[in-house]
Amino acid sequence: MNRTGRVERVTKETSVLVEIDLDGSGKVDVATGVGFYDHMLDQLGRHGLFDLTVKTEGDLHIDSHHTIEDTALALGAAFKQALGDKVGIYRFGNCTVPLDESLAQVTVDLSGRPYLVHTEPEKMAPMIGEYDTTMTRHILESFVAQAQIALHVHVPYGRNAHHIVECQFKALARALRYASERDPRAAGILPSTKGAL
Repeated sequence: MNRTGRVERVTKETSVLVEIDLDGSGKVDVATGVGFYDHMLDQLGRHGLFDLTVKTEGDLHIDSHHTIEDTALALGAAFKQALGDKVGIYRFGNCTVPLDESLAQVTVDLSGRPYLVHTEPEKMAPMIGEYDTTMTRHILESFVAQAQIALHVHVPYGRNAHHIVECQFKALARALRYASERDPRAAGILPSTKGAL
């Protein structure tokens, strides 16, 4: 079964194309115009072993907000599309990733219900290049809303803003990978007592 998603999202502010293959090998081709965001999406694809293409043109003459947000919305929608009927997947995944002095703990449930819990150190540099560090939570909110998953992200400590954000994306990638992988013991089984996800 082909587990791919393709979403095009076009507004007066942005034009976004996202393609994802959940059973890929981590090939990534990303260009949003926001360098650090590209770096984070690269982490998502490579550590999730998702083949990921993202092409975004946005109103960067204003700022990066619309570009980042709309990309995250399209990514969430493409991920949901690629999951398909969710039959035979593990459904739950978690991963803890250190990056030097920072640590991220991520747990995901591909539940069909959007919910985000997000904590990170409050005192960190406001910008990483053109990337507003307050956007990390908003990226996750936007992704969760469209992917319809429950996501808990906790960064108990960290000093360097680059590390704090990057370890979240790496842990998210691995947690999504584990949750979306096929469980060989559950072939043909939907992992829900309700009969729906």
